[in-house]
Amino acid sequence: MFCLLLPSIVFSQLRWVKATSEFNDLPASIRIFKTSDSLNGRPFKAWCAQIKLKDKKLEFTAQTGGGNSYTPSEYYSREGNPYIVINGGYFSFQTNQNLNVIIREGKMVAYNIPALKSLFSDSFYYATRGAFGISKKRRADVAWLFTDTAKRWPYAFQSHPIIAKGSNPDPSFADLRTIEQWNWWKMHTAIGGGPVLVQEGAVMITNREEQLYAFERNDRHPRTAIGYTRNNRLIILVIQGRAPGIAEGATLEEEAKMLVDLGCVEAINLDGGSSSCMLVNGKETIVPSEKDQRPVASVFIVTRKQPKKKK
Repeated sequence: MFCLLLPSIVFSQLRWVKATSEFNDLPASIRIFKTSDSLNGRPFKAWCAQIKLKDKKLEFTAQTGGGNSYTPSEYYSREGNPYIVINGGYFSFQTNQNLNVIIREGKMVAYNIPALKSLFSDSFYYATRGAFGISKKRRADVAWLFTDTAKRWPYAFQSHPIIAKGSNPDPSFADLRTIEQWNWWKMHTAIGGGPVLVQEGAVMITNREEQLYAFERNDRHPRTAIGYTRNNRLIILVIQGRAPGIAEGATLEEEAKMLVDLGCVEAINLDGGSSSCMLVNGKETIVPSEKDQRPVASVFIVTRKQPKKKK
């Protein structure tokens, strides 16, 4: 990622240009890049944020709508005008329920959907889905998680997702029937989504295992992704799409390769399509595919570290 410090850079087919100056009053630890190069012969637009995780003047957090959905611009106002706001994971349009784990200040405030009904039988699929987290010591991680509302922390699998089925629509960890190694995922901040796109610095897309885009891997859409580099940089990537002749989006494979080229060790996909959005100091980067921002049930935020209140 050292080359990201240069005014312009080339990663595979894409030439990224520094765009930090387009946004007012960003700290030196936040750098913004953009590209409008073609991708595999198609019109393409994307933005990338590179942020130092170790900058103690920054705070990384996640927020939910508390049973409602808000546009990223509404979250921006509600959360005190943070530096960066991006859309979070998946959610129900009917109930605004978050369908992926969210950890805020060390507490799980949303959980993964526990079971998915099989299309071909009466059984259920117990998904372990990808999530991105930052510990209290500002160390980033990506893992596949199983959450239980009775447990404080998620069960995390670090090398691959678990594939399990059963008849219980509300499974416990025992229903996974696995002897795979796991750990309690004690993150200070986390946002779930999926599928995982990058592991150990290489493309590793687990969409089928996570039952996400299982038959749509080669479809092009707007995308949002988050990951981290070996030198403790947070990478946020947003890709514009569904704009024929202007920006046609990317496949999961193209998105994953971009993240590898950007230096990511691990990375995940977040909700995309009409939900994809990144605000920098309240200003839009990509143009939402429906022109107006979609209200979403969660966001990931980079903001100023607030001083501790005196007791």
